[in-house]
Amino acid sequence: MKFVAQRVLGATLTVNDLPVSVIGRGLVVFFGVKVGDGEKQAEKCSEKIAALRVFEDDAGKMNLSVKDVKGEVLFVSQFTLYGDARKGNRPSFTEAERPDRADALYEYAAKKLRALGVPVKMGVFGADMRIEQINDGPVTILYEI
Repeated sequence: MKFVAQRVLGATLTVNDLPVSVIGRGLVVFFGVKVGDGEKQAEKCSEKIAALRVFEDDAGKMNLSVKDVKGEVLFVSQFTLYGDARKGNRPSFTEAERPDRADALYEYAAKKLRALGVPVKMGVFGADMRIEQINDGPVTILYEI
């Protein structure tokens, strides 16, 4: 399991030109599930997202989490995080989990993140989404279990 978290001032996710999720200050998190991943990995990712200290404190140091700054998370399922382009130019997605299993773990991770006190808005699993975001910093963190 892996995720990419980007610190943002705001983000909007649309499907078919209709807004689905909008957040202010917080994180846009792209979340990928690998074949064989389970709830244990999803819980670890949720805990890491909630505690990730990427927001600046009064001294300008990245010491605050999304919870500390009362931010939000736009949580987006992203199977292409497991795209492997080492051979050729067309990525292989054989490491990405099947859609039904990946969706269940995506929903589970979001539920755990909410239980940790983080407001979560979501993408639409499997949809063709458009995301507009205002990156802050930019700060981008990659995490893989």
